[in-house]
Amino acid sequence: MRRKNLFALAVVLILALALAVPAFASLADASGTETAVAASADEGVSGKAVAAGIAIGLASAGGAIGMGLVAGKSTEGIARQPEADGKIRSTLMLSLVFIETAVIYSLLVVILIIFVL
Repeated sequence: MRRKNLFALAVVLILALALAVPAFASLADASGTETAVAASADEGVSGKAVAAGIAIGLASAGGAIGMGLVAGKSTEGIARQPEADGKIRSTLMLSLVFIETAVIYSLLVVILIIFVL
């Protein structure tokens, strides 16, 4: 089971790196030489794109994992004590709101990285 998880993680990382390659591509003019202004502008844009992608990806993955854990534990709690389902559900909703708020804050940071910096 552990080897299967490590293999899946390795495949995801390789795909992420392979898909990030176009972000590092540089502009070249018709003669094949790279202009300094275009290269420096492109490097800034590609760095922002990679940073934004990594930031929102990590935030979304962390939020999804957290929401899954919270939902699973609350379901277990309700199954063990059905009489406490109201309190467990209200705590579940509050926890999900806080997790989603953290993901939305990371989205705002990514938007600031893209448009302000």
